[in-house]
Formats: sequence, structure tokens, C-alpha cells
Amino acid sequence: MKTRYIAAALFAATASTVAFFPDVRDTIAANPPPPPVLPVDPAAEIRPRIEVVFVLDTTGSMGGLIQAAKEKIWSIASTMAAANQAPEVRMGLVAYRDRGDAYVTRVVDLSTDLDSMYATLMDFRAAGGGDGPESVNQALYDAVHGISWSQDENVYRVVFLVGDAPPHMDYPDDVAYPTTLAVAADRGIVVNTIQCGQLPVTGTRWQHIARLGNGSYVQVDQGGGAVAIATPFDERLANLSRRLDDTRLYYGSEEEKASKRAKIEATRKLHAGASTSAQARRGAFNATAAGEINLLGDKELVDDVDSGRISLDAIPPASLPEPLKDLAPEEQKAKVRELARTREELREEMVELSRQRDDYLKQQLEAEGGDRDSLDRSLFEAVRRQAGKAGLSYEADALRY
Repeated sequence: MKTRYIAAALFAATASTVAFFPDVRDTIAANPPPPPVLPVDPAAEIRPRIEVVFVLDTTGSMGGLIQAAKEKIWSIASTMAAANQAPEVRMGLVAYRDRGDAYVTRVVDLSTDLDSMYATLMDFRAAGGGDGPESVNQALYDAVHGISWSQDENVYRVVFLVGDAPPHMDYPDDVAYPTTLAVAADRGIVVNTIQCGQLPVTGTRWQHIARLGNGSYVQVDQGGGAVAIATPFDERLANLSRRLDDTRLYYGSEEEKASKRAKIEATRKLHAGASTSAQARRGAFNATAAGEINLLGDKELVDDVDSGRISLDAIPPASLPEPLKDLAPEEQKAKVRELARTREELREEMVELSRQRDDYLKQQLEAEGGDRDSLDRSLFEAVRRQAGKAGLSYEADALRY
């Protein structure tokens, strides 16, 4: 009570001063005080992060693995985000072939916008190659030097090199992988290798790269060996995921809204081209706290208003999303409340369906003898061993399929 009286007295004194000195009132009007700074959640300040880049051979023999990557990227993200410390996950991609092909490397930088990365991944087709060795040296160089890795010590930085052919060691102007891996080690980037197929010369090189990269080496079959089991819950999860996407409204400048239109277009591309199972995996990821970053990004009106980060009244009319512009202020608020309520209901249902889906998959895998040699298990065990140095820990059942 005492604090309230003091605050009231200070307010009255300030008001009387402004009324008595008109020039003070004019000065305040011309130079309004900055908006209040909202308190920052200390946990958000130290939230751990995973930065993972897949260096993927996209030559003709890799069709099975590329398809597996398209199917499993969301479950990989879900597994990585399942650490006890709820890390933020950023993903990137370096696709590579060889000199003389349509491209040598194509780089997709690290981002929490996994939808846009996935839309790019959907465009990759297995083609080219043919002479055996590929431009692995260039791919690793681009993964280390062409990606915007963070400098924070509390980040698990990791590369997964995936391919079936050894590097060209006869290009005189290449930076050989031992040099690149020395830089990676200095920057705290772990390099793991996944060999597709059983070519001995590839196995020798992949094991050497993993040793120099302080990582792990695993060998899987040519198709990738990923767990690929459809479930009775996939179609419902995919449908709910599409409805969840439809709750998004973006605001801001024309440039900001244009970037969000590109994100929504990437989502539409995903809906049109991804399998039902892949869409279900994406939905399961987006329903989690970690997936919320991918689903929404920044400048998303419903979340910002619902969380109190911004008031709907404070947004200039020109910055509003198109669906709200022709509505009266009270109608706008009602629409945002409705979308927030719908979003929460969808998430709750998706979380429960995801739990049922996980239980179903575990039962199916047990009936089939487990997943010991799968790509899923190999990735998880590597992450589980290595992420501890960045303060991340995983339960044995954290693997998602």
C-alpha cells in the first residue's frame, strides 16, 4: 500500500509540473519516453542450441538416401530437440556432386526455419557423378567456412557427412580434408561420417575423416537404412498440422511481410510434395516448444499479442495482416483471440496423437527386432555421446522416428 501511495504522489507531482510549465509538456510530446522493456526470462538467455549441417552426396547412386533424408529430417529435428534442456535447433545443408556436374556444391545456411530448408531439400534429385570419387573436399570446406556457425561455447556444432564415394584427392587446387578438419576442430565443430554402401575405399576415408573430426563413423545400407513405418496416426497428424499452419498471421513492413509470404509458400510446397508420413513428423515437431520457432518465426501476430509482447492497438494499420485490415478494432481482437484458442486446441490434440504414434512405432520396432542398425539409431547415439560437452543430455527413449 505504501508503494502505491508513493507512486500516486510522484504521478501527481509530475502531472502538476507538466501543467504548470507548458514547454515541459511540449518537450515530452516531441520526445516521448521509450516503451517499457519487458522482463527477459533468464532461462531463455542461456537456452542451449544445436547447430547441425548435413553434407549430402546428391549424385546418381544416392537416390535412396536422399529420399530417406526427405522423410526423416523432421524426426531428426524432434530427436535433437528432445534433450532435457530443450535446445533450439538450427539446421543447414551442403549438397555436393563433382566437377563437371550441374553443380559442385550448394549451400543452405543454418536456420531455425526448417520449412524453408526442407522446401530446398525437396528440389534435390540424385544425378551426376559416375567416375567414382566426388568433391568431398570442397563440400567439407564449404561446411566449415561457408556456414554461419555461432561462436558461443555452449553450442553443439556438428556435421554429418553422408555419402558412398571417396573424395577426389587428385585436384591440385582443392583444400584437402585434413586441413579443413583441423579448422573445424579449432572451432569446436564435430564431424561425423555416415557411409552408404560398403565400398572399402570409402570406408577407409570416412573413418579417417571421423577420427580427424572428433566424430563417429557408421555404415548403413545404400538406401540409408532409416526406419520407415507408416502409422494409423499419420494422416490425422498431417491434417492437424495443415490447420495449425492456417492460424499464422504476419505483420510488419512490406519487406517483412514479403519474407513471411516466402515462408508460407515453402509450407505450401511441403504440403503439396511431402509424403503424409513426413507431414505427420513435421506436425509432431511443430507441436513442441522447439518446433514453435520453425512454425511461427518472428513477427507472428497471434503469438506476439497472446503473449503480451505487443498490443494490437499499437500496430499501424498498414502493418496489419491482410485478413485483419478490413475489420473493426474489436473484430480484429476477437479474430486474434479465436486463432490463439484454436492453435492451443490443435497443439494439445497433436501432442496426444504424437504420443500415441511414438508408442505404436516402438511396439512395431520391438516386433520386428529393434532398430540397432538403422540410420535413426546411428544419428541418435552420435548426438547423445557428443552433445554432453555442450551441456545437453538425452534419455535413452528420446529417439523419435
